[in-house]
Amino acid sequence: MNTKYSDLINQTYYFPQEEFKLNKDNLQFHNIDLMKLVEQYGTPLKFTYLPQISENINKAKSWFRKSMEKNKYEAKYYYCYCTKSSHFEYIMNEAFKNNIHIETSSAFDVNIVENLLENGKINKSTYVICNGFKRDEYISNIARLINNGHKNTIPIIDNYEELDLLQAEIKGKFKIGIRIAAEEEPKFEFYTSRLGIGYKNIVSFYKKQIQENDKLELKMLHFFINTGINDTAYYWNELVKCIKVYIALKKECPTLDGLNIGGGFPIKNSLAFEYDYQYMIDEIINQIKIACDEAEVDVPNIFTEFGSFTVGESGGAIYQILYQKQQNDREKWNMIDSSFITTLPDTWAINKRFIMLAVNRWNDTYERVLLGGLTCDSDDYYNSEQNMNAIYLPKYNKEKPLYIGFFNTGAYQETIGGYGGLHHCLIPQPKHILIDRDENGILATEVFSEQQTSDDVLKILGYTKKV
Repeated sequence: MNTKYSDLINQTYYFPQEEFKLNKDNLQFHNIDLMKLVEQYGTPLKFTYLPQISENINKAKSWFRKSMEKNKYEAKYYYCYCTKSSHFEYIMNEAFKNNIHIETSSAFDVNIVENLLENGKINKSTYVICNGFKRDEYISNIARLINNGHKNTIPIIDNYEELDLLQAEIKGKFKIGIRIAAEEEPKFEFYTSRLGIGYKNIVSFYKKQIQENDKLELKMLHFFINTGINDTAYYWNELVKCIKVYIALKKECPTLDGLNIGGGFPIKNSLAFEYDYQYMIDEIINQIKIACDEAEVDVPNIFTEFGSFTVGESGGAIYQILYQKQQNDREKWNMIDSSFITTLPDTWAINKRFIMLAVNRWNDTYERVLLGGLTCDSDDYYNSEQNMNAIYLPKYNKEKPLYIGFFNTGAYQETIGGYGGLHHCLIPQPKHILIDRDENGILATEVFSEQQTSDDVLKILGYTKKV
């Protein structure tokens, strides 16, 4: 009888996989012995495997290079990191080992850019693409960056008033881009993105406010689809519309030489995940090349702003099953030693799927369960909606501790969860460790942050001692 948890995984998926394999009955992730991490650091535990960041960056660069060579595409590719996915210094330090560029979303991002410049992580040739709706402080920070000599800073115009605000604070000539307000998928709650300027208005906007302005140099058209880069009729239709706008604008504006196709590469969210990255890039490059050749305009430099793709697959979380509650004839609840709402907020907020696997006891028999978090909120759970299918884990045994891992959680979870702040029901933030390899492939771990203490939380709440 194939009743072991390992049998179930082998029958359901191709296993082992590139990043997952077994050592006896314990799971390894990128050849990291997860049970050793548990024994050394305890649970709940967050971790970041830094080498995966560089690996994904270089994969994307290679895919674009191959595609441009294949299509005889005579322009350059620029990989930008979308900072909002994870702003942490250890992420930036790893990402910028790879000669990439940066995309910002708000005022404080520019302060991070200045810190990176000061510490030699980026330099004057690094492109800084400034997206988002720009309030006064963001405008001022962008202006300071440009006024201090960083000429490869490109604010992306989101609305008609931003040009005047930027010109009021920036000295001399500067580069700009324009964001297209893409039409959303038919099933979406609204028709057009709130970000950017409508397709039909871009050329007229250029002619009225930019063309005769000696202070402005239009360099980039920015395009992003909220649902990401996917092989759907919707995506290809929007891309074709974007290329048409680029060509029309290029014929009016010789300085325009960049097309930013945004982010949106998916990351692995199941052991059954399939996505042909090279095919998608080939098709994007091919469509741009054909359209530009037919219109007799030069093909643009391509910029991307990959965030989740850069950092998502570097992250993970490990929990212990504390207890099992049999609530009725059908439902067994395995209670974890943390909270989904606070440590993996996307599972609660948008039913985002992550890979979830047992860390140990793969040779034990399995059972169907639901996973519950520690808070007293009825929404603090993880079930088949987030997990692609029903959840099966090795059978609960009070005498044999069970640990589970969530993988590819490296994007957004810390910032959305309020890193270092207050969490629902005051569940403490877990310990977070960084994992790296040296040039000989030897693993090294270090604690980035300890688990929150009651003193940390009480200080935030104002319960400080009166002197």
